[in-house]
Amino acid sequence: MPNDPLIHDPNGGMPRLLEIMRRLRDPETGCPWDIEQDFASIAPYTIEEAYEVADAIERSDWAELEGELGDLLLQTVYHTQMGSEAGHFTFDSVVKNIADKMVHRHPHVFGDESRDKSAEQQTADWEKIKAAERAGKQQARTLDGVAVGLPALTRAVKLQKRAARVGFDWPEIGMVVDKLIEEAAELSEARDTLSQAEVTEEFGDLMFVLANLGRHLNVDPEEALRSANAKFIRRFEQIEDDLAAMGKTPAESNLEEMDSLWDTAKAREKASY
Repeated sequence: MPNDPLIHDPNGGMPRLLEIMRRLRDPETGCPWDIEQDFASIAPYTIEEAYEVADAIERSDWAELEGELGDLLLQTVYHTQMGSEAGHFTFDSVVKNIADKMVHRHPHVFGDESRDKSAEQQTADWEKIKAAERAGKQQARTLDGVAVGLPALTRAVKLQKRAARVGFDWPEIGMVVDKLIEEAAELSEARDTLSQAEVTEEFGDLMFVLANLGRHLNVDPEEALRSANAKFIRRFEQIEDDLAAMGKTPAESNLEEMDSLWDTAKAREKASY
C-alpha cells in the first residue's frame, strides 16, 4: 500500500494516526468492524473513554493517563473520519473550529481586553460570550444547548446554573436544605401508596434537589458520588478481608457482623488520616 511507510513510522505523529483511521474505514481493504460503525455506535465508546481518563487522573496513574488520552484522541479521529466521509466536516475543520473558539472566548489573552480582572469576572465574561454564541445558533431559550447526553447529575447542575443566571435560584443554602427535607419526607410518606412510576418521579425530584445542594456547596455531585463509591469499595473489601481471616465469606456472615466490621473499617480509615 502507498502509505504503509507512514503507518509504520513511529514518528509519524498526527498524520500517521489519521491515515491509520482512514485505512481502517476503507470500504475495500479496511476492518469489517470499523467499516460498520457510525456516529451513534461509537458515541458510547467516546463517553467510556472520557470516564477512563477521569479514572486515571483520580488514581494519579500518569502512565495509564497517557494511554487513556490516546484512546480519547482516537475517538475524535474516528468521528472526524466518519464526518469527512459523509461530507459534514474534517479533522482540520474541527481543529480550526476549536482554535477559533478559544481565541474568541479569551479576548483578555488573545485580544485587547485587560487581564486585570478576577476569576469571577472572567467567568461572567465567558458566559456572556457563550450566550452570544447560542443566540447566533438560534438557541434563544435559557436552557437551550445543555447536552442531553451528559450524566444526569452533571446535566442537572448545568441546568440549575443556567436558570440561576436569570435569577431562578434559591437565594441561600438553608432554603435548599429545607426543600431537600421536604422532598425526602414526601417520598418516605408516600412510597407505599404511589405507583412505581410516581416513586421514580419523586426520587428524581429528590436527586435534583441534592444536585442543587451540591451546587450551592460548590461540590461536584458526580465527583462526590465517585468518591463515595470508591470509599464503599475500600470498606467492603476490608470487611471481606476481616471475614476471610475468620475463615468466612460475606455469604456466611450476617448483617449485624458485617455492620460491626464496617464500623471497624471506618475507624481504621479515620485513624490513618
